[in-house]
Amino acid sequence: METRSSFHHSLDELQRKLLDMGASVEHLIHSAGESLARHDDKLANDVIDSDDKIDESLQHIEELCLQLIALQQPMASDLRIIGTVLKISTDLERIADHAVDIAKITIRLSGEELVQAVEDIPRMVNLPKEMLLESLLSYTERNVHRAAALSEKEEQADTLYSKIMSEMVELMGSETAKNRQLTHLILVAHHLERVADHITNIGEGVIYMVTGIRKILNN
Repeated sequence: METRSSFHHSLDELQRKLLDMGASVEHLIHSAGESLARHDDKLANDVIDSDDKIDESLQHIEELCLQLIALQQPMASDLRIIGTVLKISTDLERIADHAVDIAKITIRLSGEELVQAVEDIPRMVNLPKEMLLESLLSYTERNVHRAAALSEKEEQADTLYSKIMSEMVELMGSETAKNRQLTHLILVAHHLERVADHITNIGEGVIYMVTGIRKILNN
């Protein structure tokens, strides 16, 4: 059976793996948005190819979590950390999936000139990026106030998504090709809105880890 010193060393390693995964996922969100903005199929394919690495990170974290629980019965506070890491890593993997979906849309729109009324999409890419960085900082700092503030940013993402969707629908007409592109852009905004939802889940996990109290941030 592990000593407490060895246990906490493994716990520190687990948390480092989580933060490394978070940094990789943040990079994927950025790259997916850039691939669309720059019509960059190569960058989009890089995002898609990176998905396996994220899946592997999740698998390693899950295995380490199970080992820590099995080798030494954690105290309540340690168990909350392990459970939170497991939950956050799952949300990170799902965020990466949304980044991959955006990259696939970039490839589907390859060679097409985007409509003019999409200036809000770069803003919607930047918002989840900022939220993810804030959520990871709230985790490392054990800062419940920073975690709770994600709720306001998630509401901003919802508002921006509704605005983009309304604009895209208004632009639709009788041109099949144009409508197809607009539908894809709505899907991009939808994926980003879902990313924001997953990030508020991370904030909820941080609050529970620190306080032992479950608080709903995503209304």
